[in-house]
Amino acid sequence: MTDRWAVTLTKAGRTKIRYPADLVADTGTRITVRAPWAAPGVRDFGFVRFEPGDVFTEHFWRDRWYAVKEVRTGGGVLKGWYCDITRPASVADRVILIEDLDLDLWVSADGSTVLRLDEDEFAESGLADTDPEAASRAVRALDALDAQARSTAGLSALLA
Repeated sequence: MTDRWAVTLTKAGRTKIRYPADLVADTGTRITVRAPWAAPGVRDFGFVRFEPGDVFTEHFWRDRWYAVKEVRTGGGVLKGWYCDITRPASVADRVILIEDLDLDLWVSADGSTVLRLDEDEFAESGLADTDPEAASRAVRALDALDAQARSTAGLSALLA
């Protein structure tokens, strides 16, 4: 029997996506769930393709400004890690609620490719004007994940 939860990702006050996920672990600070690729069809970013059958093991923190998603094929081959910069997760009644702050980081499976994504969208969002503290925390979170990804230990050390 699985422990079924829902993950809700919002952006600018609107629900971007909501999907079911199975609870893997909850330490009180970090909650980890597993879910299949939830969007319809294939999403080709150029550096990675998310497609039906892919499995996401997602790590959300109640005290950190990011979420880290380990992405594998249905056959278990690691594609890499997609990191969303978010406000800390809100967790209640089997729902994990996160607010996307536009910034993202992609790290390839072998760690050789680390890409900072959507910095232009973040700048255009106006968050620096409307909530400068949140904007500052978001940038610091991206910088911290980028540094961890480029370290010898990589993101795996963060998720251990």
